[in-house]
Amino acid sequence: MTLPIPSGTRDVLPDEMRELRAIGDALRGVFEEAGYGEVSTPALEYESVLAKGDLAGARPAYRVVDDHGDVLVLRSDMTVPIARVASSRYSSAELPLRFWYLAHAYRQVRPRRGMSRELLQVGIELIGSGAPEGTAEALTVLCRGLAATGLRDFRVGLGDASLFPAVLDGLGLPDDARGRILHELSTHDFVGVERELAAAGLTRDAADSLVALAQQRGGAEVLDAVPEAAAQAVAGMRDVHALLDDDVADRVIFDLGLVRDLGYYTGAVFEVYDPALGVPLGGGGRYDDLLGQFGRPVPAVGFALVVDRLHLALHGEERG
Repeated sequence: MTLPIPSGTRDVLPDEMRELRAIGDALRGVFEEAGYGEVSTPALEYESVLAKGDLAGARPAYRVVDDHGDVLVLRSDMTVPIARVASSRYSSAELPLRFWYLAHAYRQVRPRRGMSRELLQVGIELIGSGAPEGTAEALTVLCRGLAATGLRDFRVGLGDASLFPAVLDGLGLPDDARGRILHELSTHDFVGVERELAAAGLTRDAADSLVALAQQRGGAEVLDAVPEAAAQAVAGMRDVHALLDDDVADRVIFDLGLVRDLGYYTGAVFEVYDPALGVPLGGGGRYDDLLGQFGRPVPAVGFALVVDRLHLALHGEERG
């Protein structure tokens, strides 16, 4: 007799658990060697706290009301809780602060097969270190952590959250149209981008040019195609890349259409790709305005990896 479990969750049995633990241990070694300390936060947060992060792309899956009548949610993201910790528990601490975590998050998903509501995430948050130095450090820790797990073929797409908003602003598009276009970019739905651009009244040639721009990935040469309106974003991406050691820089590709689906990102953003898996293994970026929502306005950057996806990619590379 098999009893049901909640949709979007699963049981993890001993053999797989040992492999997941080994992945976590490999990443832990890299994080701690880089000076990051492990932090844990409550699985439950006040809904009003998580709302400060503009988590449209990571809406909580579960809500409860406590015995005081307050609305609580199972966290859908770890960056916002750690921003809360850094602002409240380290309000006068010397910067930068370096944290890492291994924790579950719980998100709403579209009701289709294979989508997880419960995600085991591992990541870092570097608080108080601005661009480009802080971004370069986060990318370095990311790439060296992935290499330590044994992953061989991964690449990291580097973009900037301000790039496409700047391009769209230069075209004079209204905010509502811009929001819909950025949403389609965050899901890598270029057909949807074309649809929204047409609905916003752009000519076919202008829409085609924007879609082509969003699909540009590669070396530094792709940055030459970016309109002048986004020159600041391009300069920031070049500055980050110039600070990377060769072993990290070789893993990084510029991804002009990269838009993360969390509203708190402000500058450099990145995603991890591996040919053994058809979805990103994780990603991150700068969120320089988020801690100001909690009373300590300092710059910050971080990333999160989905451990189950990393596990699948490792097995996929072994089979390949």
